[in-house]
Amino acid sequence: MIQTMKDFDFKNKKVLVRVDFNVPLNDDGDITEDERIMAAIPTMTFLLEKNAKVILMSHLGRPKGQVVEKLKMNKVAKKLSELLDKEVIKLDNCIGQEIKEKINEMKNKDIVLLENLRFHAEEESNDEEFAKELSSLGDVYVNDAFANCHRNHASMTTITKFLPSCAGFLVEEEVMILTKIMQNPEKPFIAIIGGAKPDKIDVIKNLLEIADKIVVGGVLANTFLKAMGANIGKSKFDLESVNCAKSLLLQSKGKIILPIDVFVADSIEKGENSRIAKIEKITDECMIGDIGSDSIALYKKTLKDSKTIVWSGPIGAFEFEKFAEGTNEIALFLSGLKAKVIIGGGDSAAAIKKLGLENKVSYISTGGGAFLQFLSGKELPAIKALQKESY
Repeated sequence: MIQTMKDFDFKNKKVLVRVDFNVPLNDDGDITEDERIMAAIPTMTFLLEKNAKVILMSHLGRPKGQVVEKLKMNKVAKKLSELLDKEVIKLDNCIGQEIKEKINEMKNKDIVLLENLRFHAEEESNDEEFAKELSSLGDVYVNDAFANCHRNHASMTTITKFLPSCAGFLVEEEVMILTKIMQNPEKPFIAIIGGAKPDKIDVIKNLLEIADKIVVGGVLANTFLKAMGANIGKSKFDLESVNCAKSLLLQSKGKIILPIDVFVADSIEKGENSRIAKIEKITDECMIGDIGSDSIALYKKTLKDSKTIVWSGPIGAFEFEKFAEGTNEIALFLSGLKAKVIIGGGDSAAAIKKLGLENKVSYISTGGGAFLQFLSGKELPAIKALQKESY
């Protein structure tokens, strides 16, 4: 069990909250989507109502230990001030004597945002002294950054050695929902696993024990087709995962559902000479960009009577309009089912939101990598760290 915010008294306390404000930015450094900020507001609101002094910390982008002007947290603080209708003071660093002095001047119900944690290389290297420096700013630590819980970083794991620690509302909700799905899903339970990441093989390996069927799409499907001995032409696949895919197909006893036809082209980017081909008719010069109409029908038939569905990863190269039909058709179909539908973060969430279907599914996780790691049955380092009583 992990402790939650309801286990603590926050009155007059300096509360150090790890949030995930790693929001998408345009070329001018403006925020294009504020959902990750919105997701942390319930935790912030609760702490302010409890008369706490709220100190927020997050990373933004990949500055690799360097100060990058575009990745400063100024615009995040401004956006958060607008959303909370309350001034959020943004500080110019996340450690140091000057920062400590400013935090010591805070009054109850004040809220500050520290500068980008990843301007310090010690964050990603999980440096213990850096974690200790961060911890000196607060009396209690709250982790509300589920999307980063698979990272063994200073502000996610090691900091819990030095402060009483608990989960924020977002982390608590994510863990509760995903635990229930993995331990006691309402059956039939169908998983849809797509996208390109090779580590999704581990997800399929774990889900074979739990799910009734696993529908596979994207580059992952190409890897399984290759494992079956099919010609996939010039299509992307993960060479290192082919033997594992072959083994899983033998173990699956028909649980793994693969495309029976695909939408191919001579070039995915240009969409040249695009056409539907049966799996056995794929030629050497082809690249697979999406599933075909027969596969869409097969996938819908597999999904229609399910009670629980988990979806992680697009069905095809949906970033190209010509190859988005499989992903869009499945998304629309899911939105009309009575099943509990849980969407993993990243591209699956983007596909649902692009179609305006976010209110038609049961839950959209904020985590991409963390969501996958949870489904694969592996421990999330930051969740494990919250279970310690080592402070």
